[in-house]
Amino acid sequence: MLDYNHKLTISEQITEKIDQALESVEQQKTPRSYLGASRLGEECQRRLQFEYWHQPVDKGQHFRGQLLRIFQFGHQFEELAIDWLRQAGFELYTETREGGQFGFSAVDGKLKGHVDGIFNGAPDGIEMSCPALWECKSMNNKSWKDTVKRGVVLSKPIYAAQVALYQAYMEPAVPGISQNPALFTAVNKDTCELYFEWLPFDAGLAQQCSDKAVAILQACESGELLPRISTDAGHYLCKMCPWKQQCWEPRT
Repeated sequence: MLDYNHKLTISEQITEKIDQALESVEQQKTPRSYLGASRLGEECQRRLQFEYWHQPVDKGQHFRGQLLRIFQFGHQFEELAIDWLRQAGFELYTETREGGQFGFSAVDGKLKGHVDGIFNGAPDGIEMSCPALWECKSMNNKSWKDTVKRGVVLSKPIYAAQVALYQAYMEPAVPGISQNPALFTAVNKDTCELYFEWLPFDAGLAQQCSDKAVAILQACESGELLPRISTDAGHYLCKMCPWKQQCWEPRT
């Protein structure tokens, strides 16, 4: 938050204009009409309900310009990673013949997912079974190091769930994609270091997340509010939730 008790510098003035523009564009976007598969690794089912219902966030909790810049910055790293892999000799497809991302739709269009890419070949010296799912994330240095140290499943379970769901639901359209390990790519936004990890298909995790999606959708349609992740408002996930206030306020 800028302090208006002093005259804004040219840097602050321009940054403010950019952030205002980004926030305006974000607010005008058409919200998703479906439950995103990339979110099903989220631990709190009630938060996913709020997302699906497009429940307005608590006052002051909407995405600020700086965070929107971070999101866009991450997307640019994904585009760079695509170029790097292709230049290295990987046969990587990120769009269908009709244009747009590869993806799937289930539960009458109420559950959808869009994948970053699909490998259909690798350069000499790289043993890869294809087709293989590709998932790419950019991370700050601390998060990246933790992923390298502990692996995706332990460090980033929400990403592991996302990959498992994509492998399962993309199988009808891309036969064999669930039989071959996915290649997870993490780009360090601070140092441009790269980390790659094979993620074999976890059928149990995919089924668990799929069942979770159905339960959430059924609860949303019936107007049932699912339990919170914790009985303590001070839980770290609750403290970071943009719906914390309205979730915990007394209900009449």
